[in-house]
Amino acid sequence: MRQMSVISRRVAAAAVSVVLAGGAAACGPEKSGAQGGGADGAPKKGGTLTVLNRGPQKQFDPARLYTSGGGNVPSLVYRTLTTRNRENGAEGTKVVPDLATDTGTPSDDAKTWTYKLKDGLKFEDGSPITSADIKYGVERSFAAELSGGAPYLRDWLIGGDTYQGPYKEKKGLDSIETPDAKTIVFKLKKSEGDFPYFATSTQFAPVPKAKDTGAKYAEHPVSSGPYKVVKNVGDGEQLTLERNPHWSEATDKERHAYPDRIEVRSGLAPAVINQRLSTGSGADAAAITTDTNLGPAELAQVTGDKKLAARVGTGHFGYTNYLAFNPKAKPFDDPKVREAISYAINRTSVVNAAGGSSLAEPATTFLPNQKSFGYTAHDHFPAGAKGDVDKAKQLLKEAGHEDGLEITLTHSTAQNAETSPEIATAVQAALKDAGIKVKLEALEDNDYEEKVHSVDKQPGLFLAHWGADWPSGGPFLAPVFDGRQIVKDGYNFNASRLDDSKINDEIDEINKITDHDAAAKRWGALDKKIGEQALTVPLFHPVYKRLYGKDVKNVVISDWTGVLDISQVAVK
Repeated sequence: MRQMSVISRRVAAAAVSVVLAGGAAACGPEKSGAQGGGADGAPKKGGTLTVLNRGPQKQFDPARLYTSGGGNVPSLVYRTLTTRNRENGAEGTKVVPDLATDTGTPSDDAKTWTYKLKDGLKFEDGSPITSADIKYGVERSFAAELSGGAPYLRDWLIGGDTYQGPYKEKKGLDSIETPDAKTIVFKLKKSEGDFPYFATSTQFAPVPKAKDTGAKYAEHPVSSGPYKVVKNVGDGEQLTLERNPHWSEATDKERHAYPDRIEVRSGLAPAVINQRLSTGSGADAAAITTDTNLGPAELAQVTGDKKLAARVGTGHFGYTNYLAFNPKAKPFDDPKVREAISYAINRTSVVNAAGGSSLAEPATTFLPNQKSFGYTAHDHFPAGAKGDVDKAKQLLKEAGHEDGLEITLTHSTAQNAETSPEIATAVQAALKDAGIKVKLEALEDNDYEEKVHSVDKQPGLFLAHWGADWPSGGPFLAPVFDGRQIVKDGYNFNASRLDDSKINDEIDEINKITDHDAAAKRWGALDKKIGEQALTVPLFHPVYKRLYGKDVKNVVISDWTGVLDISQVAVK
């Protein structure tokens, strides 16, 4: 699990202003359904898709990618044991088989997971994909030279905490068994009912040991997906993908591989990207972006153009922006002070500071407002749309602060619509009305990250945010509220230092559940229980708006990633 600052290249809102050529659209269709690519309305194969991005697709090695690379480029090259259901909205939050015949068979209270591979799986050179290739792909992700991927395997697999990868150790992990070429078994330290969701990550992509070139593997990885890398310039700044002739659509029901060729161009300014997409000249007519949103100024300027309105995709990603308390610091050790701040928040002004209602939805729960996470509507400190100042003052009086209170709010100077000065200023103004004087501590982004995630340096109150690696309550609640995940000598995300044995035990019990819907209900109930302690103040859930070229068809945006799924796109 990671906070958005670390994964902002995936979904961060770019609050930039540009004049879009030919007018524009206030906001795109709420559901961007499939659109035809041929005269009969059906998507057609052929053509070149262009991808215009801000950040380069760095760390293209499957071991170093964090989760599955969203709905983006890596999923075209790397297939995994399981994958996302490539459908719009809530249907897209389901996990489905990819290389495996199903989403896995659990045993021993979900501490053992067994997978069988499909028939006819091949690499780009025509050689068969075996369970040994998947085992090796997982094991190489432990190598120090290939760091950067999700940490779950090190924490979950038996022996994973000490294993150093195949470059240093001759023997592989005993907790990954391959009894035959089509069977792979994972032995875990503890129950993990969400294992099928994590098996979508690129650490589970097969890598042929004989073709592994270590740190250089990303330059010419061996594809198991519909496309292969034929050029990788500037560490992912320019990528060219062409068809993998040995990929079989018969074994891959999720990816369609409509374009013949995909050209990725990165290092572009957000204004330039949106300008090129709106104008749609030449190759830009068949272009998309996988990392650049329309910002509030742009949305305001694009009003009134129906053609552009039809080319704005709307996405929802499991993500929450919130105020984090450190109850070890005064005066936040007093629950009444935390509750007072919860009542004083003016979510209308915060939403406006985040870009308005088109780009942000007010939040009163820590879990995102999606069923797959277990969202259970509740508001323990009902402040209404603009805050309950009287209730906040009453609580401050009860806490011995009848004459008011002075506190400090730490935030980042980055213009990222999450921890930005605009959000901090909106919070400052709301609390002032309740008699709370707020001093703003603005830090450069790196300094901010270092301070808020350090147990020793953690401030009493700061702007925070959390995004989902997969659509489940577990990776959302556990890193932030499980006392066993408090990190004293590294990045700590449990700012409240909550270490409640009953909550820890409930997390363990839910992790034994392999029925996602049943687990979701329990996660929702746990979110509600934790919320009573006022350890955070949920502020808003972001909404993502992205423009795409006029010749781009078959747009699919799931609630798993919140962004256009490149594996579904066709071009005219």
